[in-house]
Amino acid sequence: MNLSNTTQSFVLETERLRLRQFHLGDSPFIIELLNSPGWLEFIGDRNVKTKEQAENYLKNGPMKSYEQNGFGLSMVETRDGVSIGMCGILRRDTLEHPDLGFAFLPEYISKGYGFEIGSAVLTYAKNDLKFSTILAITLPANTKSIKLLEKIGFTYVKNFRADSTSEELLLYSA
Repeated sequence: MNLSNTTQSFVLETERLRLRQFHLGDSPFIIELLNSPGWLEFIGDRNVKTKEQAENYLKNGPMKSYEQNGFGLSMVETRDGVSIGMCGILRRDTLEHPDLGFAFLPEYISKGYGFEIGSAVLTYAKNDLKFSTILAITLPANTKSIKLLEKIGFTYVKNFRADSTSEELLLYSA
């Protein structure tokens, strides 16, 4: 894993992938990802359908997190620059510790990309950000995410309901 800073954004690189901070030019990708079947089923409709809505999502989500926390969800790209998903560390008011989040376009699921970038982000969070505990949450029906979390090294902690939702979630820790 190679870590470097560029003038545009922080970059984390793995064998096949790189992770970079989002910018407003990523709004077309955000529209595509946030309206993909897996996102809608397992994360929920964020009502991001236009360029303006996507830019607001980026400004008030990932970009705000970079500014406030020094980390956040970031763009996952192949080494040749194809945008395939997002991954990163989030700080949620409903969780005691930061958590790992990820989502990929359907055509890039089950190809090892989630494991590759998720493992690298977890290592970065523990070694560089010095977080002793990283959490992850998912819906019980999201079996692919559950398998990925376990493969990365997370263990099931408990079922819980966040204050912001009535849905039962699974809490994992690494």
